[in-house]
Amino acid sequence: QVQLVESGGGLVQPGGSLRLSCAVSGFTTSNYYMSWVRQAPGKGPEWVSTINPGGIIRYADSVKGRFTISRDNAKNTLYLHMNSLKPEDTALYYCAQTVGYSGSYYFRGQGTQVTVSS
Repeated sequence: QVQLVESGGGLVQPGGSLRLSCAVSGFTTSNYYMSWVRQAPGKGPEWVSTINPGGIIRYADSVKGRFTISRDNAKNTLYLHMNSLKPEDTALYYCAQTVGYSGSYYFRGQGTQVTVSS
């Protein structure tokens, strides 16, 4: 059974940092394109970042230089390190096994809420 379980969200002040985790079971993350996608209230999903099986990474322009995607193959876990957070980063963040560098997914988690506010 495939499961993706995110954690690490919360309330943070502008300029702060958070690390999101996505624990995966049911498939090996290093064999697939794995992505983070976010959805702000009242808006559609926004692709954030993807790491491919070869370790090649891409980021949305809106997070480039501030967010870092990584994976721990031994733990079968995906991470998103977020620095210099802005109020516009407020969203539900979910991880997914995706179709290439996109937000189109085969499987996704329920998500973890990130709120950036003073």
